Amino acid sequence: MTSKVTNRIALSIVVLCAFITVATLVALLGYILYEGLLSISGIFFLTSDSSSFEAGGGIKNQLWNSFYLLFITMVFTIPLGVSGGIYLAEYAKPGKLTSFIRSCVEVLASLPSIVVGMFGLLLFVNYFGWNYSILSGALALTVFNLPVIVRVTEDAFRSLPRHLKEGGLALGLTHWYTIKTILIPAAFPGILTGVILSAGRVFGESAACCSRQAYRLRIWIFPTGILFLPIHRSIFFVRRKPCLCISGR
Repeated sequence: MTSKVTNRIALSIVVLCAFITVATLVALLGYILYEGLLSISGIFFLTSDSSSFEAGGGIKNQLWNSFYLLFITMVFTIPLGVSGGIYLAEYAKPGKLTSFIRSCVEVLASLPSIVVGMFGLLLFVNYFGWNYSILSGALALTVFNLPVIVRVTEDAFRSLPRHLKEGGLALGLTHWYTIKTILIPAAFPGILTGVILSAGRVFGESAACCSRQAYRLRIWIFPTGILFLPIHRSIFFVRRKPCLCISGR
């Protein structure tokens, strides 16, 4: 068998695998859209309240609560994660302390979400006495997503060309000023990628919130309990009928 024949066979296999993957994705999305659009009443699906006792209703409350929790979580996650990544990439010296910090980050990144939820329940809800508040949920999800931002930020800084940092220092700039004006803008695309991935994990995470009974959260801005979209979806599919605990009472 010649090299050209081998190359064509390998290329055909790669193209076939790619076609199967794309076809499967298109089939799944097409099935979901075909079955789902028939049951959606236009834009009212996103702007109407959930229906507790009859078919229909929208996801306005669940969608807003999910974005609200996402915003509060990212307020904590982004500054802490980016600062930790900058420290590990630019300030931390090789040694036992740095290795220990990296090991802790790796351990946090490998924790199951249900474990993080139980940690948030024990620490923020029971120990600090914050009850089932939006702050407790945001801090629990911050612990869950912090390692992602730290590692992505560190990798983004380490992937930058060395002449960027050396050029800034050669001009007489301080280390921090070089980081702020040269390195952070250059590493921003990589950091933004990590932020988007982390935001997706927060928006779709339900196990950490379910373990804290997040569907019963009560905060000052909402007169009733709030329900997040992933939890609402999970309860709906488990019960095979519309969720009956919208108010959380």
